[in-house]
Amino acid sequence: MNEITQSLENFQDVDWENWLPIQRATLCFVVRDTEVLLIKKKRGLGKGKINGPGGRIDPGETPLQCAIREVEEELRVTPTELSYSGRLNFQFVDGLALRCHVFRAEDCSGTARETDEAVPMWTPIEQIPFDRMWQDDRLWVPMMLERTLFDGRFLFDDDAMLGHEIETRPEALGLIAGHGNKV
Repeated sequence: MNEITQSLENFQDVDWENWLPIQRATLCFVVRDTEVLLIKKKRGLGKGKINGPGGRIDPGETPLQCAIREVEEELRVTPTELSYSGRLNFQFVDGLALRCHVFRAEDCSGTARETDEAVPMWTPIEQIPFDRMWQDDRLWVPMMLERTLFDGRFLFDDDAMLGHEIETRPEALGLIAGHGNKV
């Protein structure tokens, strides 16, 4: 249910059992040894924040295809050895309902370059600037880095996180046992 018929002030106000996204997107984090490739967003949702490259899934596109395309468009590199890390469901009090699929890439080909969308930042993992990122990132980015599958639900009022819930069981994502998370 995407229509907001009442004021959302608490995480419990969201009917997560029947929740459906209005928009779908991806994030892809390239991890190389002890560094992660982050971006400073220059436009769009999260402008000015630090995050992984990503964006909206185009019609007919799979989440994996989107993750690769977005890294290529935003940084002019191609991510390699991608694996699925988790799913994030965001409900904003203004009505936006966004599902984000998160991927981890073990490397990339090419040299990351600034584009009109993003400034690349190879960042030591122990120095990830969580204070310049979305509030929820500090909850699940460490899970992605540790290869722990996650399924998160978040309520936001603009930049402020009002509530959250994260599960770390593979079955929470509906993954088939024995097939791993390689895509």
